[in-house]
Amino acid sequence: MRLIKFTHACVRLEDGDRRLLIDPGVWTEPEAFDGITDVLVTHEHADHIDLEQIATRLATRPLRLYAPAAVRAAAPDEKLAAVISPVASGDTFTAGGFAVTAVGGSHAEVYRGQPGCANLGYVVEGVYHPGDSFFVPDKDRLVSTLLVPAGGPWFKLAEALDFVRAVAPQRAFPIHDRMLSTDVGFDNVDGWMAEESGTAYARVPLGGSVTF
Repeated sequence: MRLIKFTHACVRLEDGDRRLLIDPGVWTEPEAFDGITDVLVTHEHADHIDLEQIATRLATRPLRLYAPAAVRAAAPDEKLAAVISPVASGDTFTAGGFAVTAVGGSHAEVYRGQPGCANLGYVVEGVYHPGDSFFVPDKDRLVSTLLVPAGGPWFKLAEALDFVRAVAPQRAFPIHDRMLSTDVGFDNVDGWMAEESGTAYARVPLGGSVTF
């Protein structure tokens, strides 16, 4: 499987002629959508889904989105809503040719119960994208590759480290890192993760890829 890293929380999975995009938000590069028909969305926040961009792309190509029901409810028109399939925790389905299981259910708290919205993580044939959550899937989900959030207002680094240790994957790569705007931030997170996460950790360069 090949994983391509785009800005912030967006990644693309490829395996032969199978392609799947996860969390294309407002910072996602246009080329992330090349050849894509299926998209997974963890939750409704703009840094994870840009509904305006999706609506624009629907004018030229078919797309299918899988997301919490709140994302479908936020669609500005029926045409866009019609391509969003509501997903709930525990659901299993096929997207872009990949077997997917939805896990978790709630966004991590930022402050005093906020934001209080749904958030689904997705386990895609051993690759786990948690969205904005540190939900630990059951061990039978067989997470071999973890995409670990690296920066955000809803957690501190120690919690991210504990998350990686709890999931215990074979390897981990950082996502949700747009707020780490300098090499100082990247180097700090990467150093701690490499030293304390208990797994093989590496940063995939923006626009770069890794095969496993």
